[in-house]
Amino acid sequence: MKIEVIASTKVGYKLPKEEAVDFSGKSAGICYLPDTIETLFSEPAEKTARRAKGNIKSGHHSVFGHPTYNLCFEGIPKILAMILNNEKIYNTSEKSARYTVMQTSREETVLYEKWIKIFEQEIAKKYPEFDEKRVKKLAQENARYLISVFTPATIMEYTVNFGQLNYVINWAKDYIANVEDNSFSIKLKKVLQEFLKAMPDVEIEGLDSRVKNRTFALFAQRDNRKEEFGENYCVNYLASFAQLAQAQRHRTLAYEMTLLEKPKYYVPPIIKGTELEEEWIKDISSLEEFYPQGMLVQVNERGTIENFVLKCMERLCGAAQLEIMEQTDEILKKYIEAVKDDKELYEYLKPYSKGARCTFPGWKCTAPCIFGGKKAMDRTI
Repeated sequence: MKIEVIASTKVGYKLPKEEAVDFSGKSAGICYLPDTIETLFSEPAEKTARRAKGNIKSGHHSVFGHPTYNLCFEGIPKILAMILNNEKIYNTSEKSARYTVMQTSREETVLYEKWIKIFEQEIAKKYPEFDEKRVKKLAQENARYLISVFTPATIMEYTVNFGQLNYVINWAKDYIANVEDNSFSIKLKKVLQEFLKAMPDVEIEGLDSRVKNRTFALFAQRDNRKEEFGENYCVNYLASFAQLAQAQRHRTLAYEMTLLEKPKYYVPPIIKGTELEEEWIKDISSLEEFYPQGMLVQVNERGTIENFVLKCMERLCGAAQLEIMEQTDEILKKYIEAVKDDKELYEYLKPYSKGARCTFPGWKCTAPCIFGGKKAMDRTI
C-alpha cells in the first residue's frame, strides 16, 4: 500500500472556486482511472473541466466533497450555527455561550445581569463547597438561557467541503424564497440574507441539491413521528434551543425541531419549585420576540441503539449540561422499559442505567469530578 497527500489545508490560503472545481474534476477521474494518478493530474485542464461539468449536470456531486474550506464566522447568531451543525458534514470550533459573556440587546442584558447575580447566590447557597470561579461559570451557563438565538455574538470556525458549502448556500436561498413568513422565519431570513452577502465567492451554478429534493435538516417536514424503541429508536420531547444545540454534537443521531404554537420555557432546576420560578418565567417570557435559548421546541431524535449508548457515555456525566443529562437519562429509562421483553436489547442497555458514566462497564475517567457517579444524577446545577 502507498499513501500520499495529494491536497491539504494551508493556513492563510484562500482556495479559488475554479481550483476547487478542477480538483473535483480530477477526483472524478479516479472512478474510471485508465492509467496512474500522476497521468490524471497532469491531463489538460479542458478535459478536467468537461468531466466536472458533466458531474454537476448528472447530479453526481460526491466528487465535489474533496476540496474543503475553513471559514471563520464572526458575529454568527446561534440559530445559524445550529442550522449548519445539524447537517453533520462539517468540523467546527465555536465560542461557548455556557461559560462566556455574550454581547446582547439592552433587554437581554438587563435580565442576563440580573439572573447572573441570582444564580450565583443560589448556587453558592446550595453548593458551598464550590469556589467562586465555578459558581460564576455555572451562573453564566444558566443565565445564557435568556440570550436570543438571533444574537450575533458567536465566533465559529467552520470547515466544510466545497460541494456541501454550495448545497448550504442554495438551501439558504430556498428558505428565503419559499418558507412562509412568521415572526421566526422573518428573523431567520434576515440572518440567511446576511450569510449569503458575507459568503466568499464559492458558488458554482448547478452544484445544488434541488435534483435530490433536500433542504435544511433542522426543521421538521412532518408534523408527527411515532415513537418506537428497538434496534433503532425514535423519540419526541421538549428541549430548549440550548439543549438541542448540545445534542447536535452527536452527529450519528438525527435531530429535527418544530416551534411550539404557544411558547414554553425551560426552568433551571436550582430555582424550580421555589418562589424564583414565577419570576424566571415572567422575565424570560418578556423576551419571547427575541426567541431566547431557554425557549422550548419540539424535538424528534432518531438513531441506533448503539449510537444512543454513545450519547449516554457523553451526556450522563456531572460535567455535562444538566438539561441534556436529564433528558438523556429520561430517554434511557423509557428505552429500557420499552425493550424489557427483548432480553438481548434489555441486557445491552441495563449496565448504563446505574448512574453517571463513571459507573459504566469498562469506563475509566481521568478528569476531576466534584459529584461522583450517584450525585451527578441528582444535582440541580
